[in-house]
Amino acid sequence: MARNFCDVRLLLIVAATAFIFIQMRLLATQSECADRLASAVESERQCTSQMRSLIDQISVQQGKIVALEEEKKLQDEEFTHLKALVQDLEKKGLQSLLNNLEVPVAAVVIMACNRPDYLQRTIQSVLKYQTSVASKFPLFVSQDGTNRDVKNMALSFKQLTYLQHLDFTPVHTERPGELIAYYKIARHYKWALDELFIKHNFSRVIILEDDMEIAPDFFDYFEATASILENDKTIMAVSSWNDNGQVQFVHDPKTLYRSDFFPGLGWMLSKSIWDELSPKWPKAYWDDWIRLKEIHRERQFIHPEVCRTYNFGEHGSSMGQYFKKYLEPIKLNDVHVDWKTMDLSYLTEDKFLRHFAKLVAHAKPVHGPDLILKAHNTDGDAWIQYKDQADFEQIARQFGIFEEWKDGIPRTAYKGVVVFRHQTSRRIYLVGPDSLKLLGLEHS
Repeated sequence: MARNFCDVRLLLIVAATAFIFIQMRLLATQSECADRLASAVESERQCTSQMRSLIDQISVQQGKIVALEEEKKLQDEEFTHLKALVQDLEKKGLQSLLNNLEVPVAAVVIMACNRPDYLQRTIQSVLKYQTSVASKFPLFVSQDGTNRDVKNMALSFKQLTYLQHLDFTPVHTERPGELIAYYKIARHYKWALDELFIKHNFSRVIILEDDMEIAPDFFDYFEATASILENDKTIMAVSSWNDNGQVQFVHDPKTLYRSDFFPGLGWMLSKSIWDELSPKWPKAYWDDWIRLKEIHRERQFIHPEVCRTYNFGEHGSSMGQYFKKYLEPIKLNDVHVDWKTMDLSYLTEDKFLRHFAKLVAHAKPVHGPDLILKAHNTDGDAWIQYKDQADFEQIARQFGIFEEWKDGIPRTAYKGVVVFRHQTSRRIYLVGPDSLKLLGLEHS
């Protein structure tokens, strides 16, 4: 019994040992599995982390690529802008160089005194057409005196050069009752023209007053006639004005004439003429002085049929003289004329004499009373003879043209002939007692 009991205990021990061994193996296996699972989880975590890191890196790289693309786009745009800017600067630099090399056709000076509102209107009219040709026609305003509003008005325009004439010397008129203004104006003109011709050394100067507007082709007109003024010594000045330029008396904006009467009111003269006039410039009434035969010495003046200036100055030194009748109805040209293609050689002395004589020769003579009606009913141009100044004034009064003479010459006359249109395109010629002889038509 005891032996059997020992055997059973032995078997129990063996079984317990086996059980413990198996349990230990199971625990070891579970631990190993747990380690492997933990390792797998860690590996997955690391893998996920690496993937996220990779994704983040890719995202960062994509951001850099996008940023680089944007930067390149900006650089391309900047390059294009800089290229255009360089080209523009090169163009402007070349234009500036050309402008510096370009000799001006003429300086343009606006003569001013004490009318700031008039001056503003004139400057604005000039700049409307001068800006594109500023290098050819540099603009000046010359003020006589110290009117602050006029000075401020002139200085408010950066496109011009301001000049100021200050002369406080007392004015002594030569005749009782004369206006001092005419003496001051003469002083101012001499000073301003000396400044422009002598100090600034311009070859030609165009003189405007502070109550004028200009036509669109004003500068083209003066550029086209500058060479005639320079080369034809029988021409003393070129004017943009026709005294008989009222709307009912003009028709053709391309027609130009020579005249023995100085028109003024927007005119161009050369340095050589000024060198002659400056030393003997008058104390007053400078325009009537130029109209004296001893001053112009049979030299003539070019003027258009249709005015290139309009005088709006009803109030001024002349107190509105003739304004309503003669100045207000003036026709300012509004038709484009391509002066660059115009052949103006007919204006030279010999050619114009033949040209004008031919026009008069083709006109039909009108005599007797009712001259206006007869001229109106004439088929084509007509000419009317006048005997003397009184007869001319009577005929001019009938038609409504200027009656005035200066030193034996009617306004606008050439060889004593005054020409104008009368409500149609047909010309009327008022012919002086010696005109046909002067034109070589006495026996025709």
